[in-house]
Amino acid sequence: MNNTLDRLKALSSKLDEKLAQKTQGGEKKILKNMKEGGAPKKETKATSKKSDTETEKVDSVTIETAVRTLIFELNIDEYREKERVENLRRLSELFFTLEISKKIDPISDLFIFKAMNISGIGLKEEDFGEVREGKYVQVIAITYEPDKNGKKKAKNISLGYFGKAEALDEERKNKVIEFVLRWRYEKAFQNLEHYRSLLERVRPKETLF
Repeated sequence: MNNTLDRLKALSSKLDEKLAQKTQGGEKKILKNMKEGGAPKKETKATSKKSDTETEKVDSVTIETAVRTLIFELNIDEYREKERVENLRRLSELFFTLEISKKIDPISDLFIFKAMNISGIGLKEEDFGEVREGKYVQVIAITYEPDKNGKKKAKNISLGYFGKAEALDEERKNKVIEFVLRWRYEKAFQNLEHYRSLLERVRPKETLF
């Protein structure tokens, strides 16, 4: 595994570790507030041959506008959640560099999806960063829609196509991996906020009447 993939794998572990720390801290705060009878305080919150030189020439104003949009739409306190903001800034850069922006507009619609994966590249511990020869690399977003019987059914949507896995430029491949990791990191924060909200609804009341 090359140095860049090692760094990406380390990034994945680091993001998971930081999220676990934040989750643990949030749970302790919630439990403390529940014991005191108070409400938990809210923590405000393509083609494979295209060169990165072409795609990386993204106007900094465009990226900053995207970041400001996400901060507003996701109700993030940028002063208290600086790491989350920096994660969104890098996600925004990759959003334009990889031309995911051609499929999704505005950028906040990225978080309508329930999950995100990559076809043609492994993301599990045992095959992280490995390409699957003969497969095509795509960023796949997953959502759930009701079928004719009203049952929710998974629907895959391609957000970016990058050609055959074995022909994909190494640097571009790593950026595809990073984009999905950073999306998952932000999505995990949103899921955490959702469960905090549910916990607040069942917290002990200060009085019976």
